[in-house]
Amino acid sequence: MENGTPDRQLNEFPFRELSVGKARRNIRRLCFIFSVYLLTVCSWTASGQSQYQSSTDFAKFAVKLRENGLLNFKSKLGNTAGFTMADRALALNGGLGRGPWKIGIVTTVFWIGEHASANNPVSNDSSSWDPNWFSNYGGYDDPNFKSRKDFAPTSFLPRQNPFYVALPYNDVEGGHTKREAKEVIPWFKDAFVRDGQSILKGHWLAIRRGSRVCYAQWEDCGPFCTDHWQYVFGDQRPKANLNQNAGLDVSPAVRDYLGLSDIDVCDWKFVEVREVPPGPWAIWGQ
Repeated sequence: MENGTPDRQLNEFPFRELSVGKARRNIRRLCFIFSVYLLTVCSWTASGQSQYQSSTDFAKFAVKLRENGLLNFKSKLGNTAGFTMADRALALNGGLGRGPWKIGIVTTVFWIGEHASANNPVSNDSSSWDPNWFSNYGGYDDPNFKSRKDFAPTSFLPRQNPFYVALPYNDVEGGHTKREAKEVIPWFKDAFVRDGQSILKGHWLAIRRGSRVCYAQWEDCGPFCTDHWQYVFGDQRPKANLNQNAGLDVSPAVRDYLGLSDIDVCDWKFVEVREVPPGPWAIWGQ
């Protein structure tokens, strides 16, 4: 045993030396690769900073992309960029979603910046959840067809999704979450954060007209009332109102995608964000 130990140590020493040398070479190689990577990142960052000195420059670049058609999503599902066959099937079916479709709901059009009128009693400079909706969106969401392109206004780059809707229920009143909210909102337990913070704002809907389906986010409350949870989450029909008993307000982008008139009839349902397929509604905002 003792006679064999020195021989083993002598035989193992060159092996250890080789292993250490190999490890050192690997470390030097990794350091070199990391240096090249760091240099590339720094160069890219510097280039990016020199190309877009301000958010205004970047906005102009984004508008140029839109004008060149890189962000141009065609209205017809069969020609919509970025859609796979599975996405189109999901869009036509409206996804799995939460609960059944609300069928045959009178639908009207509203927009950010719309002034108060007989059929729109509250100005849309603010929303039920955002007192600075107009400025946070970026400006007047002009519904005039001549002032729009690719489902968005041409006068500015929206900072939020132009595919938005309003439904006649608000889960917050007087700065506090309504008492019935935890019982009537299907996703309350999953989404509730604190008292007074809405868990409805930004939730996704599928809106269907015929065989076409559009996706949009819930960003305001109306038309006309904000307490009709029995319709929004239950099986009641919308309450009587001046707009032919309308139960859904949609933005100009939704109108254009579905080809709606100022007053039309649609079906709608809640969907989860994972069910929202690619489309023009996924370009903007959050």
